[in-house]
Amino acid sequence: MNAVWIAAALLTAGFVGWPVTALVFRLARTIDDKADAAAGTGRDAADDPSADVTVDRPVAEDKPAAAGRGNTVNGDITVEAGPAAAPESGGEAPVTRILRGGAIIGVLERLAVCLAILAGQPVAIAYVVAIKGLGRFAELKETPVAAERFIIGTLASMLWAAGVAAFTKVVLLG
Repeated sequence: MNAVWIAAALLTAGFVGWPVTALVFRLARTIDDKADAAAGTGRDAADDPSADVTVDRPVAEDKPAAAGRGNTVNGDITVEAGPAAAPESGGEAPVTRILRGGAIIGVLERLAVCLAILAGQPVAIAYVVAIKGLGRFAELKETPVAAERFIIGTLASMLWAAGVAAFTKVVLLG
């Protein structure tokens, strides 16, 4: 019977965690939007590094056509190159997704955290965090929005997986 509870816990931690994490992202965006509205700052999203939409200013001054514009990071965490990077043929600017594979990595992360707690090896969680952080370091360093999403998603995922594992270990297997 214990094997059934462990399998149920792993499935719940791994696959039910995605909607929970998405809900946390939505909640974080709502809180940020309400805080901005209450403050009445009227800030442009391009000037707010924690906004879901941000514009990185170009460093090269030899491209006057791109004055004040650069790469745009939208809520889906994609980078749309600005006008300076647009093809000569007049087509659309190329789009590069960042934090690719996040959903799959999240499932694996939650499975690993849940399994580590159920196996009585919580120190293994440190390895999961280290591997995940090192694997994403370059992307996180370049894009503040990606770094914020990474932290929110990681904490939400780990808390969900740890909660499911703790509940299973104490209540169901106890």
